[in-house]
Amino acid sequence: MAPVPIVDRDRGSPQPSLDPLFRLLGADLVRVNAVIVERMDSPVALIPQLAGHIVSAGGKRLRPMLTLGCARLCGYRGDRHIALAAAVEFIHTATLLHDDVVDASGLRRGRDTANAVWGNKPAVLVGDFLFARAFQLMVDDGSLHILDILSRTAAVIAEGEVHQLITANDTATTEAAYLEVIEAKTAALFAAASRIGAVLAERPASEEEALAGFGRNLGIAYQLVDDMLDFAARPTEFGKSVGDDFRDGKITLPIVIAFARGNAEERGFWRRTLEEGEQGPGDLERAIRLLERRGALAETLRRARYYAAEAAQALAPFREGPLRRALVETTDFATTRGF
Repeated sequence: MAPVPIVDRDRGSPQPSLDPLFRLLGADLVRVNAVIVERMDSPVALIPQLAGHIVSAGGKRLRPMLTLGCARLCGYRGDRHIALAAAVEFIHTATLLHDDVVDASGLRRGRDTANAVWGNKPAVLVGDFLFARAFQLMVDDGSLHILDILSRTAAVIAEGEVHQLITANDTATTEAAYLEVIEAKTAALFAAASRIGAVLAERPASEEEALAGFGRNLGIAYQLVDDMLDFAARPTEFGKSVGDDFRDGKITLPIVIAFARGNAEERGFWRRTLEEGEQGPGDLERAIRLLERRGALAETLRRARYYAAEAAQALAPFREGPLRRALVETTDFATTRGF
């Protein structure tokens, strides 16, 4: 299936990427990866084997890079950001393991999921182990403020997962309810990962809030693009099959928009395929045509660009330089990746 051509960009010009951030934070990221490998270790052989499967699956390490980058942006010169960035990655990885079990996913980033290889029970239990490791790293750090931020975030992520279960397959889901889910599931960890950089540097509360706003808006933009790419991506670039969310009956923003703008016949199609789960040959292609007809993909991308711009603006109080420019480029990358 060909990708949906909705992006108005010049393919001949350099595209935003995470490369500048990788170059600036490369040495720190090597140390974070070393902590991750060390803390994944266990005498129970299945634990490092299964955890290593997902940790090494080609993720961008974006969330820990936000911790590293925001700490340096705030002038932090110590080493505590290394272990805390690893804790952030463990929280993220644990949620991925649990998500894949809940969603019965078979592929992630083009590879078999841990639950597909080892089964649901080991995947859930190793996810629990990684959560525990994350909290050990926080306790070792000794900051109650950071422990409060990250522990609250872990609870919010879980609440978001439960909320998504409640709204699953419900075409009456509102945009507000959808945004509430993604703010909890995705944006909360982006916000926390960024905010603790200011805490480490002992910066004022205003800078904590600015970085939290940067991360939160970046996370929303990132998830909106993910949801759009489910219908528009090149699979080799996106790392999952086009239409996975549709097949699972997930109600994402493109669906919410298309359902609201559709006629009675179109709404009947969405109810049949998403609420009743009755899908047959050609339904995904029809879904993509309806999303295009109602401008749902383009509108989702427009919203993502708005949140990305808000994320970039949140960095305005901080000193101009290569690091701030690299973080701003991350907001551009969020809305141009995968297509």
